[in-house]
Amino acid sequence: MSVHHHYWQGSFVGDEEAGRRLAELPAAVEAALATDLETETVLAACDALAGALRDPAHPVHGRLAPHLAEGEDPAVLAELGALLGRRELTRKLRRELGGTAPARLNRADPRETVYEAWAPVGLVAHIAPGNAATVAPLSIVEGLLAGNVNILKTSGADTLLTQHLMAELAALDPSGALAARVVVLRFPSSRQEWLRLMCAPADVVAVWGGEGAVEGVAAHVPAGCRLVEWGHRISFAYLTSDAWSDPVTLDALADDVCLHEQQACSSPQVVYLDTEDEAEVFAFAERFAAVLGARPPAVGAGYTAGPDPAQDAELTTTELVARLEEHLGLTRVFAAPDGSWRVMADTRPPLTASPLHRSVWVKPLPRKRMIATLRPMRRYLQTAGLAGGRTDIAELSRTALAAGVTRVTPVGAMLESYAGEPHDGVYALQRYSRRVAVQADPVLFATTACLDDLARPVVLPPPSGPLLGKEDVQGPGREVARADAELYFRSGGSTGAPALSIFSYDDYDTQMHAAARGLLAAGYDPVGDRTANLFYCGAMYGSFISFFSVLERLGGVQLPLSAGPDHRATAQALIDHGADTLIGMPSYLWQLLHAEADALRAYGGLRKVFYGGEHFTAEQQRTLRDVFGIEVIRSITYGSTDLGPLGYQCTESSGGVHHLHADLHTMEVLKLDEDRPVEPGETGRLVFSTHARRGQDLGRYVIGDLGREVPGRCPCGRHAPRFELRGRTGDVMRVATYFLNHRRFLDLAGEPGGHRGELQIRLDAADARERLTVRVERAAGTDPERLREVFLDGYPELRSAVAEGLLDLVIEAVGGASLDRSPTSGKLLAVVDARR
Repeated sequence: MSVHHHYWQGSFVGDEEAGRRLAELPAAVEAALATDLETETVLAACDALAGALRDPAHPVHGRLAPHLAEGEDPAVLAELGALLGRRELTRKLRRELGGTAPARLNRADPRETVYEAWAPVGLVAHIAPGNAATVAPLSIVEGLLAGNVNILKTSGADTLLTQHLMAELAALDPSGALAARVVVLRFPSSRQEWLRLMCAPADVVAVWGGEGAVEGVAAHVPAGCRLVEWGHRISFAYLTSDAWSDPVTLDALADDVCLHEQQACSSPQVVYLDTEDEAEVFAFAERFAAVLGARPPAVGAGYTAGPDPAQDAELTTTELVARLEEHLGLTRVFAAPDGSWRVMADTRPPLTASPLHRSVWVKPLPRKRMIATLRPMRRYLQTAGLAGGRTDIAELSRTALAAGVTRVTPVGAMLESYAGEPHDGVYALQRYSRRVAVQADPVLFATTACLDDLARPVVLPPPSGPLLGKEDVQGPGREVARADAELYFRSGGSTGAPALSIFSYDDYDTQMHAAARGLLAAGYDPVGDRTANLFYCGAMYGSFISFFSVLERLGGVQLPLSAGPDHRATAQALIDHGADTLIGMPSYLWQLLHAEADALRAYGGLRKVFYGGEHFTAEQQRTLRDVFGIEVIRSITYGSTDLGPLGYQCTESSGGVHHLHADLHTMEVLKLDEDRPVEPGETGRLVFSTHARRGQDLGRYVIGDLGREVPGRCPCGRHAPRFELRGRTGDVMRVATYFLNHRRFLDLAGEPGGHRGELQIRLDAADARERLTVRVERAAGTDPERLREVFLDGYPELRSAVAEGLLDLVIEAVGGASLDRSPTSGKLLAVVDARR
């Protein structure tokens, strides 16, 4: 019976089947690369696996534990879980590839139609070291984050941990894209034909191990293939005079030596002293030997057996030679009687590799000679652990880096790392990627921020879990971890009490870049437009600062005026600074334009208006065009304080039609009265699941808006889904036993009624019946009686409520300043319910 030691694109196979598939590897790679793999798919699956690995009671943890090597500490699974979490991987992506969606062809400079991305190289062949449980799976995850197909060889003596880890990861991706990009084979290096078949179609071969391992693989690397060596490295500690006599420093140095028994590349093999005095070297070695001798013997998995015979022979030989050289005055050896540790002082500065297992060289090296002494070994240098004063650390860091060191740490932290840290002087994700560019016609692509929007749809993991409302989100939001709670905003409170929303700066940056791409799609020109930011500012309200950030990312000219009561001063600033584009709330922009109509019409320079938070009615837009000469009137974004930007308009969009920011969110439309999808084209509750928030679960959030999906692909060519806003759930009023909709009143007032101003509804409870007052902004030609007739004629439910004596309908013409608005944002309150 065949034993299935190999994992191949979603299934376990035996030797015979693996050999057959290896012969057809190029075709399998081409088929996998023809499918799309979103970075979010990798992040979501890794984050789910990370949670399982950190929980010893989780079934996945239980299935993987039996595949640990004999004596391996089960805590290694939790260690893997800590490295695979979303926070760590997104930080890695940002550091190494500049963002969390590096494969998307976005404008490198928003002012130019040049698109750049990090593209996968294609196939990465990983040659993993033996008995290193975390290296193999993490190497594959790096390949996946870069979008590659990955084939990995484990040692013939290894367990099947990596194979089963990858199977669990792939099972968390229902699309199958991850499984299609992972192959894990277990075979000995003596099986050269398999190694040749692995490497022949590879675009990158990544080898973990020493020079022998690299040389053995290099023979199979084809011309033009990138060879990435993750080889053995040497690290050292360097102590200044005020540090080498400090007991705390010596204890920290002993920690670095004993942790992992010097098996890590970052473990110190040599301790250098900033001196030329041989007596100081011998004296320090004796003091440090006492500290090292006081440490308990090695314990834990892999250490109790001690060195193997070959290692034991090297230890004995190294110590014996050092003792012989004592007679020449070159060395002095301090060693444990049982051979469990040794400190060897040597008066010769050149770097000497240690036989490890708590074996340390101590050598003199004045800082002025550091570069000359260490540079010949630069190919092998990794970590320098420094101890000294602040100025010493700064100077020595520069000197060590010039000598060839790739990382500098404090003594006592040489084996510590951080998310996104370079490895041996390079970023792994960049080694597994290509930087690609597309230059496009500046006229044809003037409103295209991301070339991929025209090429293919974004497919994110489907939403799951219960529906969430504001009360579900805003309570837990106040308990967000400090690392994820860096920026606080309050909502305008137009639909209730102001609510607190919390962001990390990384998430905020991602969202502002998305909103910037949306504004380009709407027709904003970062080269030619001169924009006045007239959103409300202060009181933790987010619109002004958010669109300040959007324009900053676009590199556009900005006048950060904000909305203010002095319309004359604002209008004068627009004129003085040549503004041609306004961004702000419709209600404020409407007031400003009408209050300073004469001056702004005489100026005649306004060309574009991008609005947010509310809508301009069709009649209001007609006024902006006819009276003020505005040529472009579009939504600047559709979003919320909780979720950020959700949708954007393109040049083919009008009214409430928006494209979904499909790289950030997924959207559902559910029925008004039950939690299931609406029929195609039917209006329902909009439900969003965001994938771009750290430390918060904002899945299936019922945002409170009504809308419908718009079928078909947009004439603009984008694949992003479209939806049309149809009001808010709060705009639907239960009055006199009927459901009435504020938007219906707006529509009737505009086209049949000819009203071009703002409109607000107030509900009051009277003694005999309820009263509905439609308050319209007074303008020339406003006729309340005419509007009353239009409402009754065009709204059957309203007409029935009035005819049945259940409702009093009142129409009032008032000044715009008399309408009720949110005190924070200035947004017009569509419905004021004074009955409660």
